Amino acid sequence: MFTQVIQGQVSDTAALRARLDRWQAEVAAGATGWLGSTGGVTSDGTFVGVVRFESAEAAQHNSDRPEQSAWWAETSKLFTGEVTFHNCREVLSYLQGGSDHAGFVQIMQGRVSDPARFREMYDATDEGRLAAFRPDLIGGTVGLHGDGGFTEAVYFASEKAAREGEQKEPPADMKEEFEQMMSLMQDVTYFDLPEPWLRSPR
Repeated sequence: MFTQVIQGQVSDTAALRARLDRWQAEVAAGATGWLGSTGGVTSDGTFVGVVRFESAEAAQHNSDRPEQSAWWAETSKLFTGEVTFHNCREVLSYLQGGSDHAGFVQIMQGRVSDPARFREMYDATDEGRLAAFRPDLIGGTVGLHGDGGFTEAVYFASEKAAREGEQKEPPADMKEEFEQMMSLMQDVTYFDLPEPWLRSPR
């Protein structure tokens, strides 16, 4: 999988959502290899979007299409400043990965001090135990930026369930694993999307 992370300040949330609806209706059909998109605007007006493709090549093919370029030329006018892109050629996922059934999505972005150890810990995650401990958690994806940065999208059934789940005390061994993984993350910023815009091929 390949993900592209797009973020920036927006001037008109409703207009941006309408532009994304238009992409789905008029442009998505030609986006070969597109798996789905997650986006939304935080309370301070920051848009964060995570677009999933089968491969980097599929994403590049989509970017090169004239209709995609035309759509973006108009859409970019809704941003008030610089738009940041992170192209993630390495993507980790857990449980159901990206999901259109989430009622709440939290984006975590930061840096990883030891990417190799970070991968090992994700690969070793006991997903059965995780799902049993946090039934509110649908899944997630972690895109590695290639320069030590990462963007993780975490999908929950609802914000209420997620907040309640955060208060649960994990078993000692699971708590230790969580703490070890968090110790690898630095300069973490959280972007809460209480009304996520979730799209996938029809």
